[in-house]
This record gives sequence, C-alpha cells and structure tokens, in this order.
Amino acid sequence: MNLSKVKLSQLRALVTIADCGNFSEAALTLDVTQSTISHAIATLEDELGITLLQRGRHGARLTPVGDRVTTHAREVLALLDTIGSEANQARGVQGGSLRIASMRSVATHVLPGAIARLHRRYPGITITVLEMDEMPQLKQALLKGEADLSVAETIDGSDVESLHIFDDDYVALLPPGYRPKTGTLTTDDLGQMPIIGSSHSSCGLRIRTVLGAQAKPIDIAYGIRHDSSMVAMVQQGLGIAILPRLAAQPVPPDVQICPLPFPISRPIGATILRDALHTPALYAFLDALREVGEFSRAKAV
Repeated sequence: MNLSKVKLSQLRALVTIADCGNFSEAALTLDVTQSTISHAIATLEDELGITLLQRGRHGARLTPVGDRVTTHAREVLALLDTIGSEANQARGVQGGSLRIASMRSVATHVLPGAIARLHRRYPGITITVLEMDEMPQLKQALLKGEADLSVAETIDGSDVESLHIFDDDYVALLPPGYRPKTGTLTTDDLGQMPIIGSSHSSCGLRIRTVLGAQAKPIDIAYGIRHDSSMVAMVQQGLGIAILPRLAAQPVPPDVQICPLPFPISRPIGATILRDALHTPALYAFLDALREVGEFSRAKAV
C-alpha cells in the first residue's frame, strides 16, 4: 500500500458519495461524469486494498471500514480548507468587489456559471455586472476604470490583453413551417428569404462580410439592434435571422435553429487592461471562467 498515491480528488469523491448516497448525484455535485467518480473510487480501493462502498440498485453504502476512512477523509479535506482559507485571507480573495462589463447573451448564458463557481470558493467577493450593447462601450468601460474586465467578444488593442474562452458559432433561425429544400440550409435558401441581421457594429460587419463573399452575394434586409427583436421577427415569418448561438437563446418552440452553410463565429473571452494593477479577486474569477469554458468545449465534443 502506497498512501502517497492517494489523491485529494479521490477522498473528495468518497465523501461526496457518502453524503449523496449514490454515484450519479455525487457526480452532479462535483460537476464531473459518473465514470470519473467510479474510476476515482475503484482506484482508491485498489491502492488501499479494501472495499469502501457496497454498490447496489438503490445506491452506494459505506462498508464499516469505508465509514471509518470517510471520517478521516473529512478531516483531511477540512484541514485543506483551513489551509486554503489562510492563504486566501493573506491574498485578499475573501473580500473585495469585481465589476464585469458584458453583452446580454454572454451575461445570461456564460457569467452565471462562472460566478457560481467563484462564489462556491470565495463567497465574500461582490460582483456587479454592467450590460452593454457595443464593443466600443465595453472597451471604454475598461479604459475609464468603470469595469475591471470585459467578458464578451474579445477586444483588440495594444492597451488590453484578452483570454480566449471559446468560439460562439453563428446559426440560422428559420420561421415556423419553413424547411430547406434539401433538408440542409444552403446559400440558395438564404438568397430566397429576407435576411435579418444585427445592426451592432462588430456583429453586423462580420455577417455582411461573409454574406458578401458568397458566389451570389446576399444582402441583409433587416438590421435589428436587439436579439429578442430578431427572434420575434422570425416568429412572424419575416425572414431568416443570422446571429450567434448564445444570442439566439432561448429559441421559441416554433422556430427552427440550424447550422449555416458557411463557418462564422465570434471569439468569447475576458479582456483586461494590460498595465493595470489587478486584484486577486479578478484572477480568481478568471480561473472560474476558464473552467466554464473547458466544460462548454467538453459538452460540444
């Protein structure tokens, strides 16, 4: 038996299963797959040379020795939390505030997951979200000191630096009852229907550039400012909307969402001032945001 091979993740899995009573709920609690939990316990039992859990149709129960080991595991994890608390207090992560500038779609579908992860670790950090429509507004908020970071499309410039999280693909929203002739949306289909696109400077330019580069250039018939208005117009049968997948959510049940016949996406990430003095709270949030991006990419695969 080599205790040096025992991992904290294995102990955490054991304690969580003991609390939840089964592998599936423990996996949800730890935000990992059930196979990851099963592998952690199997490996821990192999390394210790004992059976910790009795598996059955109604869940998992600790064996007598598993109960005693779990008690010690709780003590180890509690000590680890104490060590972390001491370090956090020294670094100033337990308090403070963070101002995040973001676009509606990202603020709705990306930030909540990252903020939840942050607050599970550092509940004392206060978060303020500033929703803005245009990229220049986001950058100005950073430059004027109104926001500590931007979480939206990544911003270019020598005075900022960006952390890329994931690519948000553009999709087409089709009006009720409309179906592409071949079952897959083509550029010919787009040319036969009015196109509804964003009037935002960056998003609108991106769409117009791609549509204009087609063999038969396609024009945008309606330039709309708000995503919800674009979706409402599609519901009324006024055309096909092209917008980022995040911005399209939630999609009404009578509206079909489908891939575009050409690749187009926008980079989503965090942007901060290059030469600013950033707080520990900001770096803690960036760690949480990275984890959300990794989880999103894993689900996409």
